[in-house]
Amino acid sequence: MGHWFDQNFVEPGKLPLLLALAAFVLTFAITRLITRMIRAGKGPFRNITPGGVHVHHVVPGVVLTVIGGFGAVSSGRYGVAAGVCAVIFGTGAGLVLDEFALILHLDDVYWSEQGRQSVEVVVLTAALVLLLLGGFSPLGVNELTSDQQQGRLGIVLTLLINFCFVLIALFKGKARMAVLGTLVPFVALFGAIRLARPTSMWAKRFYRNRHRARSRAVLRAYHHDRRWAGPRRRFQDLIGGAPDRARVPTPKPKS
Repeated sequence: MGHWFDQNFVEPGKLPLLLALAAFVLTFAITRLITRMIRAGKGPFRNITPGGVHVHHVVPGVVLTVIGGFGAVSSGRYGVAAGVCAVIFGTGAGLVLDEFALILHLDDVYWSEQGRQSVEVVVLTAALVLLLLGGFSPLGVNELTSDQQQGRLGIVLTLLINFCFVLIALFKGKARMAVLGTLVPFVALFGAIRLARPTSMWAKRFYRNRHRARSRAVLRAYHHDRRWAGPRRRFQDLIGGAPDRARVPTPKPKS
């Protein structure tokens, strides 16, 4: 077991990345547990409000991310310093991305429907880092043989073509597939050749006068959302907690 760990993580210099991922996931899990306890009024935890100002945990998260990021750049991929900086960076990133929706909307939407975007970003980030740990590196050409190095032009062209597929998938409103496609080319290709989401930039530009394509896009999006919206919401609620339900105003009795 020790030999496998050294061969796959320590020797290739992936141990800091593993530590950063572990700190990232653990920080997110602990933060969500604490915020859910605060929301329920249980435990000793309370919101930090010095001077009446609610200090969100994205603030210390930004500080830790900056410290850990610059420290990791200066310390390399080996040694104790690299591991410590990786843990600091992963902790800060977990705090920041846990409130990604707040940064995006510039509003405290933590327990609203918009707050689900934070959970989506955290899950997607963890998945991408796992892919990197597994050896998926779109720009990694350091381990090519001498014969393969002669074909670097083909590799560069492949990367450029895949980047075009990523952009097309993004313009088609398939953000998740576009991000995953940066590491797994077939995902980007699949997203690029599929119909665009009806509200995407691609649909507004190219489906304007193509009524049949627009109708198919709307129908496909409807079936996709109907199939996956429920499981996705339950998964997000399990990880991050269910958002607050919108209050329906009570009609005043007529006098």
